[in-house]
Amino acid sequence: MSNQPPHRPIDALDRRIIGALQIDGRASWRRIAAALGEPERTVARHGARLLEQRVVVVTGLGVRGGAVLVRGQCLRAAAREAVGALARHPDTTFAYMLTGTADCLAEVMCPTGRLATLTLDELPGIPGLVQNTTLPVLRYFRTVHDWQPGILTDTEAEAVREYPTPPPLPTDDRIAELAREERTILRALASDGRRTHEEIARIAGVSEPTARRRVDWMRRTGALHIRAVVDPGVLGLPVQAFLWIKTTPAQVEAAGEALLASPLVRYAAAVMGEHQLVADVSLPDRTALYEFVTSAPWVRHTEAIETSMVIHTLKRSGVLSEAPPEE
Repeated sequence: MSNQPPHRPIDALDRRIIGALQIDGRASWRRIAAALGEPERTVARHGARLLEQRVVVVTGLGVRGGAVLVRGQCLRAAAREAVGALARHPDTTFAYMLTGTADCLAEVMCPTGRLATLTLDELPGIPGLVQNTTLPVLRYFRTVHDWQPGILTDTEAEAVREYPTPPPLPTDDRIAELAREERTILRALASDGRRTHEEIARIAGVSEPTARRRVDWMRRTGALHIRAVVDPGVLGLPVQAFLWIKTTPAQVEAAGEALLASPLVRYAAAVMGEHQLVADVSLPDRTALYEFVTSAPWVRHTEAIETSMVIHTLKRSGVLSEAPPEE
């Protein structure tokens, strides 16, 4: 998805449609229109424009475990190339350029059996990445898939929601056992999460009713997660930062749960290493960030917080950015 602004500024209805797609990226325009109390034709027109301009991108994610965070330092002259290579790694879910002690951060889905290959062979082979630390994820408190910025009312959200909220992504080496056709369906939805059942059936070589049943089963069992990927800046939250949080072992659970009380938290995970928690937050301005890391209720569970601002996004929720960082 692009870091460039959309062709036309989004309006209040656009924001509400994006909020609906974050709840269910495959919801029909009719279902969204009924939930929002808007004409279906108007919602379809606005929604199609948002998708066409890639203001929002809907994608499908299969269940995989064994994630690690890669926190790296780069040669300044080669930082863009190094982080771009991280972003293009097929198992990377997100990649950012940061301020602070580390130049970049990426999440890579990496089963335990591949950890040695990743750390000893693949990462050292990236030109310009001069130093990196791999931090295995121990537990997800929230992933970006679960993030709801509070655009819709509870009633509107429930009217959009057709499927139960999927369970948190696993952090062990679990891979859903899927048939060949189901794996093909996953790949088709990864490239376009709003493909029709007719299109999915044609790609997978099955009937349309079969495609519909397979997609329904995968969504209900949590084998398939549908994500609506959007730049938080589009929603009025242009300041994105990662928080590296130190706390006592006994306070990790309390700190993680307390973070979930805020809709500003897009991602929160317990990790190995010197910091016990990592959180991705999006806020309207730096003043809000200051208040969040100094006076929000969750802070009382922490011992220290290190903050890094995101200065460029190269990949978000498995979707590559189309725009290079400005010179």
